[in-house]
Amino acid sequence: MSLFVMPTSSQSDGHPSPAAVSAVGLRKSYGDKTVLDGIDLHIPAGSVFALLGPNGAGKTTAVKTLSTLITADAGDLHVGGHDLAADPQAVRAEIGVTGQFSAVDGLITGEENMLLMADLHHLSKREGRRITAELLERFDLVEAAKKPASTYSGGMKRRLDLAMTLVGNPRIIFLDEPTTGLDPRSRHNMWQIIRALVCDGVTVFLTTQYLDEADELADRIAVLNDGKIAAEGSADELKRLIPGGHVRLRFTDPAAYQSAAVALRDVTRDDEALALQIPSDGSQRELRSLLDWLDSAGIEADELTVHTPDLDDVFFALTGSTHVNQPKETVR
Repeated sequence: MSLFVMPTSSQSDGHPSPAAVSAVGLRKSYGDKTVLDGIDLHIPAGSVFALLGPNGAGKTTAVKTLSTLITADAGDLHVGGHDLAADPQAVRAEIGVTGQFSAVDGLITGEENMLLMADLHHLSKREGRRITAELLERFDLVEAAKKPASTYSGGMKRRLDLAMTLVGNPRIIFLDEPTTGLDPRSRHNMWQIIRALVCDGVTVFLTTQYLDEADELADRIAVLNDGKIAAEGSADELKRLIPGGHVRLRFTDPAAYQSAAVALRDVTRDDEALALQIPSDGSQRELRSLLDWLDSAGIEADELTVHTPDLDDVFFALTGSTHVNQPKETVR
C-alpha cells in the first residue's frame, strides 16, 4: 500500500511552529545495519509527539540520539533551541529522560532516590528537600516515601522514576515506553500525569507500543518502519490514510430508504436492515455535505454511524503486517 507523509504542523502564517525538537536527516547505523535512515522531525513546544514502530524499528535509538546518550552519524539536530552536536551540555540542561527500565534504586527509599537526584543536579540541601516534598506529593508517593523502593508496585516505580526526572525541571521529556508492563489503572494514572505536564508547557516525546496510548495522548504521531518515517500526522489524519472508512445510514421508513438508495451514488445496500453504506473518510466536510444533501432532499435517516479505521489499522498497513483489526465505530 502506498501511503504518503503528512505535513508537519505549522502556524497560520505558513511558518513552522517553534520547535522543541528538530531533526533533519537524522541517520544512525551500527556496523552495516542502518537503524535511522535520514528521518526528519519537527516537534512544537508544549505538545506530545508519539513515535510508533515495530520492535527493533529504531524508536529507542531515536530517543538515545536526541537525548545525547549516543551520537548521530549525520543530521542537523536541535533540542531546546540548542545544536545537539555543538552544545550537548546545553541540551542536557533542557531535557529529562525516562527509559523502558526504571532508574530507581530499590535498596534505598523513594525519598532518598529523590534527594540523590537533587544532589546530582547540584541543588542545595534545602532546595532539594523542598522539590522532593513537592514531587512526592504531586505523584501520590508521600505515604510510601520512607519505604524501600524495592517494595513499590510497578506503577509506583514508574511514578517515582518520572518524579526523579522532573527534579531538574526539564522543559522537554523523553518517555521511552513509559507504561510497558503496567496494569490499566496505572497506565491511565500515567496518562493523567503526562497531560498535566503538557498543561504546564512541557514537551513530551513519547515512544510506545500501545496504539491507544498514542491515540489518547499525542498531538502528532509518526510511524517508524525500516529506519524511515512511513507517515506522520495527527491521529485523525493518519486514520484517513487507510481505505475502508464509510458512513452507514439506517432507516425505519422503507420509502425514505428507497429514495436515498436511488439518489446516492456508490452505495452498498442492505435491504433487510434498510441500511446504506457510503464510502467516506469520516471528515467533517464529507459529513456536512451528506447531511446537507439529506436535508435538501427531505430525507430523514434514523441513524448515522461513522466507521473509521483505527491506529491499529494504520500501524499494520504501514509496517507491512497482514493482520488488520476491524474498524471502530463512532455514532454521531
